[in-house]
Amino acid sequence: MIIVSKVLLLLFLLTSFSLQAFPIPKNNKAEFDVIRKNKVIGSYDIIFSKDNDYLNIETNIYILVKIMFVTAYEFSHSSKESWKNGKFISISGHTDYEDEREYFIEGEVKKKFFHASGMDGKLKLDKNLIPSNYWNIDVMYQEEIFDSQKGIVRKLKIQEIGKETLEIYNKKIVCKKFILNASKDPKDKGPFPEYTLWYSENNELIKFKFINPKDKKVITIIRKN
Repeated sequence: MIIVSKVLLLLFLLTSFSLQAFPIPKNNKAEFDVIRKNKVIGSYDIIFSKDNDYLNIETNIYILVKIMFVTAYEFSHSSKESWKNGKFISISGHTDYEDEREYFIEGEVKKKFFHASGMDGKLKLDKNLIPSNYWNIDVMYQEEIFDSQKGIVRKLKIQEIGKETLEIYNKKIVCKKFILNASKDPKDKGPFPEYTLWYSENNELIKFKFINPKDKKVITIIRKN
């Protein structure tokens, strides 16, 4: 009886951890401003929908930089993920860069493997890989992730810095701070930028930033709602 109780407790803790990785906002949407040089240049939205044991997550990013009314940079990304009982099962996405690079990615967990396609063609990967959706704090505890923009695997190096209090739109929020570095792919047009990320105490992504390798400007993504 004691052994059974311990097993049930372990299953409860594992399930709770998986669910906590995706804290869902009350309106089922997390909205962020994308900021460069103190100016909002885009939006970063994550939409959640639940269907029985399934959780569907849609991510939409759009960035537009204009100089003297002329478009200097434009970027868009959309992806859809499906999870079941806290386990990742599928993803599809499309990313359009400013220099005519365009990527379509697909992936689905089937039996013992994660079958995916992207920049490097078809891949047969570890079924435990998860997408690079930074909303999911579980990303901070992985050694590898599936890049949801290019459809490739990147190795990760994560540092957990500690707690830091942020003031976001006149509201103080105690956050856990991380620094993320990822491996570069030979087809990348530059180094993968270092990310700094902040999560609230209930694991919601509040802010993250990186330096754009192209113009060396800091891009900051801050939670709006």
